[in-house]
Amino acid sequence: MEQRMTLVTLGVPDVGEARRFFEEGLGWRAAGFDSEDVAFFDMNGCVLGLFGRAALAEDAGVNDDEGLFTASSIAWNGRTPAEVDAAFSRAVAAGAEPLKAPEAVFWGGYSGYVRIPGGHLLELACNPAWPLDDNGHMQLPPPAVSGTGKGPSS
Repeated sequence: MEQRMTLVTLGVPDVGEARRFFEEGLGWRAAGFDSEDVAFFDMNGCVLGLFGRAALAEDAGVNDDEGLFTASSIAWNGRTPAEVDAAFSRAVAAGAEPLKAPEAVFWGGYSGYVRIPGGHLLELACNPAWPLDDNGHMQLPPPAVSGTGKGPSS
């Protein structure tokens, strides 16, 4: 199996509300697919899907316990702390619940969290160790060489 992620789907109680948050609040554009039941956003190499929470649970064959902590988050990375601050403000103005204002964090970056409509966590961050390229793709360090714990140039 190739190492890649192609789609992240969030189960939300109201697809329309979540779609408005991303489109009107954050200024993102959904793919040219018209449906009240699902929305897809091109995320520059991956797709974000919004699907009814109950419908997603049914599709997966699991019970929907409607817990507010989903034990997962999606993230948006900016190039600078100022970009993160602006994104945080825009998300809150669009209806996200502020959970943790952006601040310098233990791993050397800058990060904050909001809860988006539907209850999912959105991290807004800047990570100087994993910069973004010109296309907005995160640049991770190369994998460690197996068995040594060191990277290929160590």
